[in-house]
Amino acid sequence: MIARRVGSLEVLSCEPPQRRRAAPLLFVHGAFAGAWVWDEHFLPWFAAQGFSAHALSLRGHGGSDGHGRIDWCSIHDYVEDVAAVAADLDAAPVLIGHSMGGFVVQKYLEHHSAPAAVLMCSVPPQGLVAAQFSLLFEKPGLMIEINRLLGGGNVALGVLREALFAQEVSDDTLARYYRLMQPESQRAIWDMSMFGLPNLPAMRRPPLLVLGAEKDVLIPPFLVQSTARTYGVPDRIFRGLGHGVMLERDWQHVAETIRDWLQEVAG
Repeated sequence: MIARRVGSLEVLSCEPPQRRRAAPLLFVHGAFAGAWVWDEHFLPWFAAQGFSAHALSLRGHGGSDGHGRIDWCSIHDYVEDVAAVAADLDAAPVLIGHSMGGFVVQKYLEHHSAPAAVLMCSVPPQGLVAAQFSLLFEKPGLMIEINRLLGGGNVALGVLREALFAQEVSDDTLARYYRLMQPESQRAIWDMSMFGLPNLPAMRRPPLLVLGAEKDVLIPPFLVQSTARTYGVPDRIFRGLGHGVMLERDWQHVAETIRDWLQEVAG
């Protein structure tokens, strides 16, 4: 893995020993996270499959600048970050977004083209409101703890396990992830709730893969299915996985599905 900068943004890159795919991959992380979530498994694995694989930390996240101003960051700002890194690559990238990152990808496609896009456990185009109500009714205690994390407060490790994982994860691994997590932009949350929803008629729609997780308590399967219906594509729900699909024990099932789909649509 190579850590580099594109302007003020952190970019983690893994290049294959022999590149066999024309389009690079650009991974976009979700809320409270950074490029590190992709470096754990996905970046090296996709590089081994012949892809040029890259992940950015959105402004105010990971190793990028702007932490002190994160509450002022909008989804539009995050789209600009993706556009800046995409323009720095040697070809237009396939975009792969998780959770909030999937929402950012949808907004990116309003004004930019991509050879393909993958939405993983993504905030739906209708926004966060349905997910917020679902969490409030199904797991009100978790909703309270996530709001505490949003405001920069500390939460127990068990909260992270409940929010992200359905499979076994060690306490040491969970503690390491917790140390890497951070507050999220209040403005971005509002944008995803009601003020900055995707303009569907304006979107440049590439081939689209919509993925979800059976045990996801943050973006439940019914919302993933709603996203797929909105875009007129099938959904794929992974049994036994939680919201943090790229960090789950069986992450490779998800990665293989993306690889196989990309081979079908892009060759």
